Amino acid sequence: MTLSPTRRPWLLAAPLLGLVFTACQPGGKSTATGPDLIQANLDTTVRPGDDFYNYANGAWFKNHPIPASESNWGIGKEVQNEVYARLRKLNEDAAKASTAAGSVQQKIGDFWATGMDSATINKQGVAPLKTELNRIQAIKSVADVQATIARLQPLGVNALIGYYVGQDAKNSEKMALQLWQSGLGLPNRDYYFNKDARTSNIRKEYSQHLTKMFGLLGQDAATAQANAQRVVQLEAKLAASSRKLEALRDPYANYNKMAVAGLDKLTPGISWKPWLAQMQLSQVDTVIVGQPEFYREAGRLLTTAPLDDWKAYLQWQLVHAYAGTLSQEFDNENFRFYGTVLQGAKEQRPRWKRVLDAEENAMGEMLGQLFVKEYFTPETKKRYEDLTENVVASFRDHIQKLDWMSDSTKQKALVKLTKITRKVGYPDKWKDYSSLKVDRSSYAANVMRANEWAYRYNLNKLGKPVDRTEWGMTPQTYNAYYNPSNNEIVLPAAIFAIPGLIDANADDAIIYGYAGASTIGHELTHGFDDEGSQFDEKGNLRNWWSKKDRAAFQQRVNGIVRQFNGYTVLDSLHINGKATAGENIADLGGIVIALDAFKKTEQYKKGEKIGGLTPTQRYFLGYALGWQTHQRDERLAQAILTDVHSPAQFRINGPFADVPEFYEAFNVKPGQKLYLPDSARVKIW
Repeated sequence: MTLSPTRRPWLLAAPLLGLVFTACQPGGKSTATGPDLIQANLDTTVRPGDDFYNYANGAWFKNHPIPASESNWGIGKEVQNEVYARLRKLNEDAAKASTAAGSVQQKIGDFWATGMDSATINKQGVAPLKTELNRIQAIKSVADVQATIARLQPLGVNALIGYYVGQDAKNSEKMALQLWQSGLGLPNRDYYFNKDARTSNIRKEYSQHLTKMFGLLGQDAATAQANAQRVVQLEAKLAASSRKLEALRDPYANYNKMAVAGLDKLTPGISWKPWLAQMQLSQVDTVIVGQPEFYREAGRLLTTAPLDDWKAYLQWQLVHAYAGTLSQEFDNENFRFYGTVLQGAKEQRPRWKRVLDAEENAMGEMLGQLFVKEYFTPETKKRYEDLTENVVASFRDHIQKLDWMSDSTKQKALVKLTKITRKVGYPDKWKDYSSLKVDRSSYAANVMRANEWAYRYNLNKLGKPVDRTEWGMTPQTYNAYYNPSNNEIVLPAAIFAIPGLIDANADDAIIYGYAGASTIGHELTHGFDDEGSQFDEKGNLRNWWSKKDRAAFQQRVNGIVRQFNGYTVLDSLHINGKATAGENIADLGGIVIALDAFKKTEQYKKGEKIGGLTPTQRYFLGYALGWQTHQRDERLAQAILTDVHSPAQFRINGPFADVPEFYEAFNVKPGQKLYLPDSARVKIW
């Protein structure tokens, strides 16, 4: 979420899926079934054993080209469109209604009204940022730089400090201040140093983008160009001290707890106690630093870089954070670089969708209360709670039958599995937005106040008991996560939708593949992947494995790393097997665990074909439906450098090549592209 300027390391996400939205005839009866859907998607000119991704979804890709406004398109975007349509109606109704000041409807209606009022936004120009821009321009000392950064943090501006309050990884009952590497305008460190033609061109375009943004702030051409170079050079130094994507997945290496006085030693010349007080963190006495070398360099730059460099950097970070709330020229240039250059989109998405995205960030649970009331039935919630329990039971069987794990470690693994909290649909307790002010004066001002509200909400967790009922996603979010510190899986309502096609009586085979494997089983396995397995049943970073068992597990992890390192994407780009290991383990685990859960159903035991497809074939096609997405090359290249998930094609073809039942279901033979001999297949959970 953009309200927090840092990466949240515990959000280990599932695919973009989504409620069971039902396609109906005018008479109200559902006419589509799961088998109808997957049959229509097939490209039978592709052999399943050569490329299951395109076999399962090829016809859909041909019939659903990527829209000009998007960098990728797939089932997640189809779900999102239906969610957007429903949220739009809720917003339009709220904007028209006569509501009491401070009510949920008033806040939703006013946020929507200001976001959609492009005439007023264009008239205001950069005026909503003038106070903060003047503050930056008035900087005269390093102390002023620090004070300005402290002021920008609550506004959601990604200025140097990557802060959040979260559970202490080694003491999950305590909330702690955490500092993470941050402050870059490009997606991550590699963009500043990789020498391939694609990334080199992005750096060139980035400099031009910065120059244009400074020009829009009213600077002459020479000043704008000089300030752009200042930003690039400063960020490159921060990038050089930032860790690579795969290094950020080591929970021990990224856990460096110290007293605030230890921060002073890390950054000579910078006193953190008063600086933290300016950030409303005066009560903090200890901090967990993710990447000390980053803060060492940040401290050095604060005392050595020219003040003009910091002025340019802070101006840029401010306007970058709020470009989408400002007049059209800012919004368009922001899209040109971040939407077109980086991700390949050809045109802006409709304004109403972008306003809904901003509103989701600002007050998502407020929308969620209305959303589930209208669109998520108790029957649907019960179905997926039961499915979750069935997949958990299957995982329990898998652990008990492992031939590489000792009985003592198995017992601890079973305890951890039993204690995983399952949150399905929506929270039992909603966030209280009563202190958030929303009015019709300015769209940017509403976003600023929402960012400040989120900042205070996060800060208020310090010194208080951990709220294990809290959700990190809203019910209308087509995603899911596992949180190792809470030892929980969180499955929002929207994660279960197959848009417009399958009703509550959908084919079990497809539902077990689509929701059971790629979401529920996937998230459960995150508790036992290379990262999540280092946390115990209470959510503490603690070794609960025997040395021999950990070595046996690591041997299997190394196998999946090697497998995915071998996949080439685009020209010379390869999947980073180490960075994506956790997601690849979770994909494979979800598939085999949910498959065994499906084998216990009556439908599987009957073995009846539907549409010429066996239950097992429909299961694998249901899983592939969850990864029914294709993307532009620009987006794909960015994902290889920045995403811990493998591209969709390899989230199907990769793990399927390791599953014996896949070979049996589709008669995969030696010589076909996905075929792996038994000795090369990875088996973990």
